[in-house]
Amino acid sequence: MTKPPYYAPSGGLPPQTQLLTGRAVFTDSYAVIPRGVMTDIVISKLPFWDKSRAWVLARPLSGFAETFSQYIVEVSPGGGSAQPETEPDAQAVLFVVEGSVSLTVEGKQHTLGTGGYAYLPPDCTWSLHNTSETAAKFHWIRKAYQQVDGIDIPPPLITQAAEATTIAMPDTDGAWTTTRFVDPEDMRHDMHVNIVTFQPGGVIPFAETHVMEHGLYVLEGKAVYRLNQDWVEVEAGDFMWLRAFCPQACYAGGPGPFRYLLYKDVNRHMPL
Repeated sequence: MTKPPYYAPSGGLPPQTQLLTGRAVFTDSYAVIPRGVMTDIVISKLPFWDKSRAWVLARPLSGFAETFSQYIVEVSPGGGSAQPETEPDAQAVLFVVEGSVSLTVEGKQHTLGTGGYAYLPPDCTWSLHNTSETAAKFHWIRKAYQQVDGIDIPPPLITQAAEATTIAMPDTDGAWTTTRFVDPEDMRHDMHVNIVTFQPGGVIPFAETHVMEHGLYVLEGKAVYRLNQDWVEVEAGDFMWLRAFCPQACYAGGPGPFRYLLYKDVNRHMPL
């Protein structure tokens, strides 16, 4: 059986003999949710979703600056939802990490396999079902859309990672690349969900400190990541949440590529 290209949780429960020591961290400026804590007892059920469960990785919290929520949703064969979103102002990005789903958007049906991407604008009519014989898993990133007078709401977009534009960051000789599903010059979008890849030895060579908030899910590989004042080891299946202005950097240690799905809020004035 071919190994899926991206890591996805499988649930379960550790044995009673396992040590309690782990890598989970929650601070005022960042959080690390390791893959080992994504067990059966931390799942959530969602309204109007059948044969489905979700690991909630991020949500807006009082006293924090989170702009988004992020789930990993597992849909068993025959499961899904004809009424997936209950908030009309919510926009979404779906990114499939295992299996395939049947996605219907404004009456048009699409099949999204591993690496499949969908942008769904607010007040969009969509549904999702698993018509295959194996479980499907996908990231569901939600954000309340920030409307601006004179700027249209973007239309739905259905594509896949293999068709997206990948560019090397300047002066990195390909060691650091970003795969973009949306044109960064398109001001209709107020969030971006990209795939960032570092080859072994690739680095973010300075402590990035910026207003964009981040959610980072490690799809592949391992690295040492700088979060505020701390260096933490991360691997495929780990999730990091970074508050606005939290300094960050990383060093990809190999032996293979280090790759993550990245959320950030963009293209809008700061609320006053």
